[in-house]
Amino acid sequence: MAFNRKQKLRDNIEAVRTAFTLDRERRTPTERERALLERYCGFGGLKCILNPAKELADAVHWAKSDLELFAPTVELHRIIRENSRDETEYKRYVDSLKASVLTAFYTPQAITDTIVDVLHDKKVRPKLVLEPSAGMGAFIAPVLSDNPQAEVMAFEKDLLTGKMLGHLYPQQKIRTEGFEKIEKPFLNRFDLAISNIPFGDIAVFDPEYTNGSVFKKIAARKVHTYFFLKGLDAVRDGGIVAFITSQGVLDTEGNGGTRYMMMRKADLVSAIRLPNNLFT
Repeated sequence: MAFNRKQKLRDNIEAVRTAFTLDRERRTPTERERALLERYCGFGGLKCILNPAKELADAVHWAKSDLELFAPTVELHRIIRENSRDETEYKRYVDSLKASVLTAFYTPQAITDTIVDVLHDKKVRPKLVLEPSAGMGAFIAPVLSDNPQAEVMAFEKDLLTGKMLGHLYPQQKIRTEGFEKIEKPFLNRFDLAISNIPFGDIAVFDPEYTNGSVFKKIAARKVHTYFFLKGLDAVRDGGIVAFITSQGVLDTEGNGGTRYMMMRKADLVSAIRLPNNLFT
């Protein structure tokens, strides 16, 4: 199916509006509202939402190819502004939108379902599950479907996405902050860490790593290598880390130290190459 930017933006606006309504009314979503929240997919590919969009005159600064998205973008910012306590909170949401534009491309359900099915077939029944980069919970849904009694701790840095995730899974521990905020009592605890982790040359500030061994310091310079080592820190002895990541983790020469640490801390169960165009 072709990527429909206008429909995607409309779906996201309705989800954002719904989340703020639930916040204001302090209640759980109805089935219809859950369906609206689940259609939210972030703002990846919608860079135009960062253009000026406060009044009609701002449209002159927009490219012709983006003009059909001007009115809904005005509506999006109006909804966020009206539901922010003050200008500072509004700016926090806008900053979060900027990050979302660059990073929010979510995981195909066929992939998440398959990974959970494989774990099920191997008789893996996790009770404590960690999702360190949850997005809209693509892995949470199949994990809970397989074991409704599982307890999930999920991290999602994006403010709007974290808000909606909390409404979709009110019984789970949803944390709207980065994975590096996980506390020591939660390390060496989880049965399963499962995620489509972020990747890129983005450094992560984690005192345990920035003040740790040379290998840890190097790993913390790239978000994907950090997530692998920290994910291994978080699971108990015998626990499983099941991550989707870029090919650089296994291929890039500069990641040799991280691979060495991974093999020291854990046994490699399986590694699968996915098609290059899977997420496009």
